Amino acid sequence: MESSLVQCSKCQAVLFPEPFNTGQFFPCPSCEAALAVEVFPAILQTPSAAAPEPLLVEGQSSCFYHPAKKASIVCQGCGRFLCGLCDLELNGRHVCPACLEAGQKKSKFKDLENTRVLWDHIALAAALFPLLCFWASIIGAPYALYLVLRYRKTPCSITGKSNLAFVAAGTLAVLELAGWVIFLVYAIVK
Repeated sequence: MESSLVQCSKCQAVLFPEPFNTGQFFPCPSCEAALAVEVFPAILQTPSAAAPEPLLVEGQSSCFYHPAKKASIVCQGCGRFLCGLCDLELNGRHVCPACLEAGQKKSKFKDLENTRVLWDHIALAAALFPLLCFWASIIGAPYALYLVLRYRKTPCSITGKSNLAFVAAGTLAVLELAGWVIFLVYAIVK
């Protein structure tokens, strides 16, 4: 850690990392001011730089995409030699950027997804549409409730949003169905 990164807020003295992230106050070594320091754990780690790629030496294989760099692995899709920069590991399989793009277009890589059906939004739309027309709720509410129960555990979005739309859709669907039950009971009793 570089010692000048963390300093006392009162006297600007350099602080040593031993008492950091403990949640307790400790005195500043210079001015005795009570301090509690919380830092990102990465600040406390010593930086480790990756070794640079070796340049090509006579008689060695070069990277298909970077002819001046030494090849370190072979693409398992097309057989091209790749340097460490071009090597893309996908579930233990090493592929080049071109094979990854081609495999994505042909759906060869099932674990690689860039689109997803947003069942939570469909369920919410199915629950909200009947609010415009009460009679549509006889179909929309059960359908929304089915979507909520069927897809509640599926991931909603690639970015990892919450399941709030499922909760709202389920609540609206149950309220609409309860409205139908009350309406039918009232119609039968009267």
